[in-house]
Amino acid sequence: MGALAQGAGPPSARDGSAAPQVASALSLSDRNFVQNAAQGGKAEVELGRMAQERAAHSQVKAFGERMLVDHGKANAKLLQLVSSKGVPLPAQPSHSHEMDAARLGKLSGIEFDMAYMKHMIDDDHKKDVAAFEKAAQSAQDAEVKAFAMRTLPTLRAHLLQAQTTYNTLRKQPAPNVLPPAWH
Repeated sequence: MGALAQGAGPPSARDGSAAPQVASALSLSDRNFVQNAAQGGKAEVELGRMAQERAAHSQVKAFGERMLVDHGKANAKLLQLVSSKGVPLPAQPSHSHEMDAARLGKLSGIEFDMAYMKHMIDDDHKKDVAAFEKAAQSAQDAEVKAFAMRTLPTLRAHLLQAQTTYNTLRKQPAPNVLPPAWH
C-alpha cells in the first residue's frame, strides 16, 4: 500500500483514472475493519491458548477453548474473504495485543483467571461487539457486512459467557492465604 501511495503502479493508476490491480477492492473503513478484526481474532486465539495453560478455574479454561475454536473459525472465514478482496492482513499482532499478552503472561491461577476474564469483557468483547455492529450496519462491501452480521451473534455470546464467568469468579471465596499451621 505504501508503494502505491508513492506513485508505484501503472501510469493510469498514478493519475487516478483506473484502480491498480493490487489495490484493495474495499473502502478504507471496510479495510480497517477487516484488518482490525484479523488482529483481534489472532489475539483471541493466542490468549485462549494462554488460558488453557494458566487458568485455575474450569470455566476459564472452557472459555479459552471456546476462543480457540470460535475465533479460529472466524479467522479462517475472514482470511477467505480478504484474500478475494486483495486486502493484506497484518502479520504481527498490534502493539496493544502484544502488551496484553505480556501482562497476562506474567500471571497464573486465580490472578490470571480474574485478569483474563476482565480483559475479555472490557478490552475485547465489548469493543468487538460495537465494531461488528457498526460494520453490520454500515460496511460498504456486501461480503464484509455479511461477515460482520454472521459473526456478531457469536461475539455477543462470548461477551455474555465472559461476564457470567467473571461474576462466578468474583463470588468465590478468596484463596486461602493462612499459613498451613493455622488450618
